[in-house]
Amino acid sequence: MDRVDLELRAGEMAAIVGPSGAGKTTLLRLLNGAVAPTAGRVLFEGRDLAEAAPDELRAARASVGFVHQDHALVPNLRVVQNVAAGRLGRRGLFASLRALVRPSREELIEIHALLDRLGVAHKLYARTDTLSGGELQRVAIARALHQGPRALLADEPVASVDPERARAIVALLAELSAERGLALVVSLHDLALARAAFPRTIGMRAGRVVFDAPTAELDERDFARLYELPAAGADA
Repeated sequence: MDRVDLELRAGEMAAIVGPSGAGKTTLLRLLNGAVAPTAGRVLFEGRDLAEAAPDELRAARASVGFVHQDHALVPNLRVVQNVAAGRLGRRGLFASLRALVRPSREELIEIHALLDRLGVAHKLYARTDTLSGGELQRVAIARALHQGPRALLADEPVASVDPERARAIVALLAELSAERGLALVVSLHDLALARAAFPRTIGMRAGRVVFDAPTAELDERDFARLYELPAAGADA
């Protein structure tokens, strides 16, 4: 990453677009504290994560839900257990093990309601490795939301689904984030989807932010800059 400078506010929704290798995933991992910057600072609610004590860093990461491109679910566990795992960062070891083995009635009700909102409540006790790609994505979103985050990051969350389901999942992410007052940042390859669904778009290329602007102010030339071939002898 090089010369990346941006601010995300509570309740804001933004798409990150750019070619493969542009740095979209790295930027998301910086935002949730999964990787530390080699230069510069990452602030979460005014706190520099590099200066945070281990428990403060753990609390900050627990406040940022992350939907992975490959879902990062445990295939031989049931859906309810995978969703319950969303709160592992907020619990001690014993409470975490108990929640995975036997969630409380209150937590079961909460997880069922969340899965119902996502349209997969009937899969509550299904083994995760029996689900379709779209169902896996919805369970991954449920796990991130069950975490109780204040911000939600999604790394290519529609890469494995067809265009119609992609639009539905992005719309659902936007609806859920608006309902909960969450900041939402989603990396996408689908420019049309990003332009249709997000009021702010961040364009990246070769580890740099090329533009960061209200989507309505961007035109085809701005997006073309992200994917143009480098001139001979120039850096990619």
